[in-house]
Amino acid sequence: MNRFDGKVGLITGSASGIGKEIALRFAAEGGIPIIADLNLAAAQATAQAIQASGAEAFAVAMNVTDEAQVEKGVADVIAKYGKIDILVSNAGIQIVEPFVDFPFADWKKLLSIHLDGAFLTTRACLKHMYAANFGRVIYMGSVHSKEASKLKAPYVTAKHGLIGLAKVLAKEGAEHNVTANVVCPGFVRTPLVDKQIPEQAQELGITEEAVIKTVMLKETVDGQFTSTDDVADAVLFFAAAKNNVLTGQSLVVSHGWFMQ
Repeated sequence: MNRFDGKVGLITGSASGIGKEIALRFAAEGGIPIIADLNLAAAQATAQAIQASGAEAFAVAMNVTDEAQVEKGVADVIAKYGKIDILVSNAGIQIVEPFVDFPFADWKKLLSIHLDGAFLTTRACLKHMYAANFGRVIYMGSVHSKEASKLKAPYVTAKHGLIGLAKVLAKEGAEHNVTANVVCPGFVRTPLVDKQIPEQAQELGITEEAVIKTVMLKETVDGQFTSTDDVADAVLFFAAAKNNVLTGQSLVVSHGWFMQ
């Protein structure tokens, strides 16, 4: 028996990066990943790749900040499969800028994707999870859910907010067998992080190599990036929870950066 045989998991931002790795791993263990992404063509390509391996997958277009599109995407999944067992709220962006110069529009955009997106997707899935008396919700946090770094005012704020959101859901969802957790990765070498390296180098006036060594990986125990596989391990650990014993908890996955 695979851990996720027959389980339906909606994974936002899963056409690439961490979300895609979670979808691939979920499918490999018998689950049916719903590839929910702003880029429908990329989502469909990921779903087709999973289907080519002999597993089931389904792609939906989803701008997680658009209430109507979130509700429609979830309704399409329910129409096809009749349930959503697992939600992985993974969609996110990064914008780096000194606090004093941060455009308000960028602040609102980043918070909307991370926090509004988590709220809207959770709310849309929750009524179906409550009806089924089962659900596993995992938010993609960050070490920045626990720590702060320069140039990341809205990102740090949003990632801290996900901890609070998960705690509320853990309390409200318990009677319906719905758990909530947050996975908090360190720096993962994805296009999102690659984009930050030259941006931070310019803002801090240091080389890109120095950004990696003295900013991104300085606090790790071994100077290593976290991998997408490492993050998927943690997400699927929470997704496979048999009861409420770990609900409301967060797990840092970061090569020792921020030890609880």
